[in-house]
Amino acid sequence: MRIGLLTEGGYPYATGESRLWCDRLVRGLPQHEFEIYALSRSAEQERAGRVPLPPHVTHVRTAPLWAPDDDGRSHGRRERRRFAGHFRDLVAGVCAGRPEPFAQGLYGLAELAREEGGLYAALRSETAVRALESACRAPGANRTLQTAQVPDLLDFTDELERALRPLSLDWYEDLGGVDVCHAAAGGVAALSGLLAKRFFGIPLLVTEYGVPLRAHYLDRAGAPLTAAVRALLAAFHGRLAAEVYRTSDLLTPGNTHARRWQERCGADRARVRTVYPGMEADRFAAVGEAADQGDPLTLVWVGRVEPAKDVIALLHAFGEVRKAEPEARLRLFAAPSRTPEAVSYLAHCRALAAQLFPDEAADAVTVGENPVSFEEIGGPAAPQPADAYASGRVVVLSSVVEGFPISLVEAMFCGRATVSTDAGAVCEVIGGTGLVVPPRNPRALADACLALLRDPERAARLGAAARARALELFTVEQNVAAFRALYLELISHAPARPDDGEVPFGLPAEACVPGRWAAGAAGRTRTPEATA
Repeated sequence: MRIGLLTEGGYPYATGESRLWCDRLVRGLPQHEFEIYALSRSAEQERAGRVPLPPHVTHVRTAPLWAPDDDGRSHGRRERRRFAGHFRDLVAGVCAGRPEPFAQGLYGLAELAREEGGLYAALRSETAVRALESACRAPGANRTLQTAQVPDLLDFTDELERALRPLSLDWYEDLGGVDVCHAAAGGVAALSGLLAKRFFGIPLLVTEYGVPLRAHYLDRAGAPLTAAVRALLAAFHGRLAAEVYRTSDLLTPGNTHARRWQERCGADRARVRTVYPGMEADRFAAVGEAADQGDPLTLVWVGRVEPAKDVIALLHAFGEVRKAEPEARLRLFAAPSRTPEAVSYLAHCRALAAQLFPDEAADAVTVGENPVSFEEIGGPAAPQPADAYASGRVVVLSSVVEGFPISLVEAMFCGRATVSTDAGAVCEVIGGTGLVVPPRNPRALADACLALLRDPERAARLGAAARARALELFTVEQNVAAFRALYLELISHAPARPDDGEVPFGLPAEACVPGRWAAGAAGRTRTPEATA
């Protein structure tokens, strides 16, 4: 069958959130044709290039969300009246939190763009700003929105134009020919799938391995925007998420944490299937199957050094560990990051470690060594992530905010015992094969680490159980098999649309196999071409 894969800020670009799992999915299903429709987030992402694509990816279309996209289209008086009516419905739904006018306005704008051309100028027009102002001042509007001033309205319409840019893309005729639309995220990425479903009846599958709405709330909280603009953006993305969840034929969250968000935003529980992310277990097989369980007195931390990971609490916890076990060491392996926030936080963590743990020397002529080391994945000590996990017996996660904990799954593949904070999907992933403590509690974190450092047999048992659980639930093979079944489930409820003169249900979806094929004698039945 033909799969239309919709992405935002990821695959097929070399950088982005969905790059790895989308690539594994596409390569794991060579019997299907894939068409990719990708929205890019920045010029840097486009300059970084794309990953190599397998031959069964037959079509790739891209569009930027970051660059000005003035199509030069100006509507006539009649079209402007249509736009004003649909836009009033949209912003009324945003400001008053009402789903019906929001959906009417969204699909009305899509139909206008499909018939008359792009909406760039219209969405940035005085008509749009006035309609937005009226909606903010209307009875029932959020109190924060009622304080919006003209600069706030202009900032929001600028953001709104970018978010609604998929409405003006000419992708729908192509998407009308696919069998299933698969959006690799909710929100803006799924907009094209919503319209393909509305215009052509294409089944829509939406996968969320994070929670885009929650990530939007967190990202915007620190953005240099006024309270009114943040409230408008939050209301818009909340309404869009609810419409995506309401309309999708199937939703596949990556864990129960994401599933709860979807259900709270209106997703029908009967259409939700949890599909865990698939990871390459072979990369960690050598460490997981080795008899050596690493240094018994070394704690290992792997991840991105950023405030959400709460490395500060981990350093204070390790201070308590050192009081009880003076020979203990903490090795922090950080993924490379060059953002100003990450660089600043890393410098703060290094300074705190130097303050809490002065370099120790055995005698007056020996160079001192700090029991806490900051290392980088790809460096001499850890050329691969598996090497980092191999260096110690216990792996620690200290996050206060976490989605799906990739580093924990990698540690489980390596057969390592884990100590984690209860954040995001941690408890669901661990499933009783590790110790879990409350976040922001260094004393509890230290006690759990000491319990495993002092009981190597228990640590070995937990590590073996963790590896068995990871191999059962979190492999690429499990992920690909789940989506293979979901594609067939969707197509079984949405039969192929017959061409003129054909009989409905006369051709099973599984008969449409990519490759070199010639028409058979009866109808559209395909037979392989004879080869020498």
